[in-house]
Amino acid sequence: MKKSFKFISTLCALTLVTTLAACGGSKSGSATDGSTTDGSTTDGSTKTTDTSKDTTTASKDIPTLVWWTIGGQVPNNFSKAIDAMNAYTAEKIGVKIDIKVASWGEWDTKINTIVNTGEPFDIMFTNSGKYSKQVAMGALADITDLVQSETPDLYKVIPEKVWEGTKIGGKYYSVPTYKDSALTQYWVYDDKYVQKYNIDINNIKTLQDLDKPLHAMKAEGKSFYPLPMTQGEGLNGFLNEYDDLTLGFPPVGVKADDASRTVVSVLEQPDVMANLKLLHQWYKDGIINPDAPTKTENDKGRAFFAAQAFPGAEVGWQINDAVQKYDMVQHYGPIYSTSTIQGSLNAISANSKYKKEALKYLELVNTDPKLRNMLAFGELGVDYKNVDGEKVIERTSDTWPLAAYTQGTFFNLAVTKGAPEDQWEQVKKLNDAATSSTVLGFALDISNLQTEVANCQAVWDKYKYELITGASDPEKMVPKITAELKSAGMDAIMKAAQEQINNYFK
Repeated sequence: MKKSFKFISTLCALTLVTTLAACGGSKSGSATDGSTTDGSTTDGSTKTTDTSKDTTTASKDIPTLVWWTIGGQVPNNFSKAIDAMNAYTAEKIGVKIDIKVASWGEWDTKINTIVNTGEPFDIMFTNSGKYSKQVAMGALADITDLVQSETPDLYKVIPEKVWEGTKIGGKYYSVPTYKDSALTQYWVYDDKYVQKYNIDINNIKTLQDLDKPLHAMKAEGKSFYPLPMTQGEGLNGFLNEYDDLTLGFPPVGVKADDASRTVVSVLEQPDVMANLKLLHQWYKDGIINPDAPTKTENDKGRAFFAAQAFPGAEVGWQINDAVQKYDMVQHYGPIYSTSTIQGSLNAISANSKYKKEALKYLELVNTDPKLRNMLAFGELGVDYKNVDGEKVIERTSDTWPLAAYTQGTFFNLAVTKGAPEDQWEQVKKLNDAATSSTVLGFALDISNLQTEVANCQAVWDKYKYELITGASDPEKMVPKITAELKSAGMDAIMKAAQEQINNYFK
């Protein structure tokens, strides 16, 4: 069957700045928000304060929605900031929110557990690595008709092509985050090391180009690691050149510029193996921190890191990392793929009692600058202050934990003081300039592959942290991983993917 997609400007990528844990058993009663009747949490995580308990007891007309998202450590004023949001949204649309934050390191485990156990929630941040699996499991609500009938302003503010990029089986199961649609990858350097070691940052485009400056910075000392990593992502963007077909499973993909659209075992590709070997050498040389495979959160003040970003993102990192100046240099992209379009989504639980209310809340996030800024920046007067109405803000703390890219559109969001005034126009220009993956528009249907996908994911999860942080020798580990993946069903996934691609692009 022939289909076509022409995404010219659409959605998603990874970071504005910033910044889900198993559901454990308990003998105490369990409430629908995931907390126990004694005030602890069933998952052992920090319980987000229910900022509207008294109000909802008095008024059944103001529901409080549970929104699971990803972020950093919750600060002391988090409940106060949510209180302010709830006072505003209760008056505007008669809805409040209980935001629950899972750390960057815990997010995979937490969200998988919530979905697998049926733990109640209303809204959940998700992305291409999880979205199709969650839809296949029946965990997410079909909002195709509801979003158009109940929240027409939300439907209008997000371009049709962005909505199209979220479709599974011709239906919408999420609200996309309309922002940097195409992936653009950057190297980010602390400028004091650039100056000290005379690093020619504009001529560094490949991992091999990084070898000399990273080794130069190692002169700072034995316990100084020029390329600090965490287990969550290793080196951000390491496999960007391979389209993962929205599977969220890096070992299977298509080279983004491959006109033949051939599905390959990614880890076995010569270019990937060469880069894995370089990572391993850096690990042995002390360029990468030895606890990278187990470390879950980044320290502040990184000398160098990689990020998917956009012009002006470094301003937020400077604040969060307490670094005087970061130099940010584009080295890959911009490029569209279906996964970048699905890189930041908010879905509503199929079991939520408040589907309409959840959509109305997401509509307000995407159309109301005041709420958008509160979600992105925190408590007004504590975490940020307005400089030019809701158009320009100044950050006054570095503790707000929520990641702005997970919440809503960038195009009603304030510019942070110090960033280019035309920052969001520059983002739109990146979208317009983007090339496209040769399989853009295609999303792998895993309806008949769920067992194989789950088994292969389990294998990958067992080894990935050691591999993507450089801790293990790829010449030994890749053959081992590949053999186990094949036993778990990777060949069946690759065969089905190739057949679906061939049919899609007839």
